[in-house]
Amino acid sequence: MRIVFFGTPEFSTIILNALIAAGHEIICVYSQPPRSAGRGQKIQKSSVHVQAIKSDLLVRTPENFIEDITIQEYLGLNADCAVVVAYGLILPKEANRLGSFNIHASILPRWRGAAPIQRAIMEGDTITGISIIRMAEGLDTGPVINEAKTKINELETAGQLNQRLANLGAELIVRTLPRLETFIETEQSSLGICYAKKISKLEARVDWAKPAEEVSGLIRGLSPFPGAWTTIDGERVKLLECRVVSKHGKPGEILDGFTVACSTSAVEIIYVQKPGRKSMSAVDFLRGNKLPKKLV
Repeated sequence: MRIVFFGTPEFSTIILNALIAAGHEIICVYSQPPRSAGRGQKIQKSSVHVQAIKSDLLVRTPENFIEDITIQEYLGLNADCAVVVAYGLILPKEANRLGSFNIHASILPRWRGAAPIQRAIMEGDTITGISIIRMAEGLDTGPVINEAKTKINELETAGQLNQRLANLGAELIVRTLPRLETFIETEQSSLGICYAKKISKLEARVDWAKPAEEVSGLIRGLSPFPGAWTTIDGERVKLLECRVVSKHGKPGEILDGFTVACSTSAVEIIYVQKPGRKSMSAVDFLRGNKLPKKLV
């Protein structure tokens, strides 16, 4: 099948590689333009852009699809279909023989929008998955072509779930493409619609006065980026992995080791990261750092 692929982050790259391995002809790859990133703010290509070059594929990185020449270049590809995975730009209206299909990391209509993986964990969901939808004008509103569900594990972080869902999405799209013309499309339910708004850094500070389950969801949902944080000796320390434990105290009180009381129960911190340092276990952190009696 002749496919135009749209994607930007590592999540998309895993799916691009699966399409290549399955023998599909990727006639063009679209990705976000190179951006400044990291401490040095060097211009960097996206993960998809880098992989497309390695695979000797045609790559285009328009800022948008407003210019006529950009639209005509796309229309001129004469693809069978487009596969879109976390691309980040609005595409032109239908331009392919079979249509354009989006791979979304939730079971729609729950968690339409930018951050479905993080929001699912932060809200305590126990089930998520992958939805393949025909693209429509609204945000993740198109009819569902296929879907696959998976459990969210009790200690799972957004980074870990992201990897699992990327692999699940890769498997699902490879199984789905040969049967595109025979699938019965299902309109999304009008019930249970919710939106996964983009993560704000203002959300990342841990409030120990909240229930332990909510604190745990925040820590795991924001790991590894941007990372939920608390202040220790005037430094912002990221909390990357944790578990809820049946211990009690005043919110923010250190109970033992790196276990912190919340309004209900407590959270045991498993992995942390100091500014400018690599992540480390809480055990290693405590060897060189002393915790205050209470975190605020």
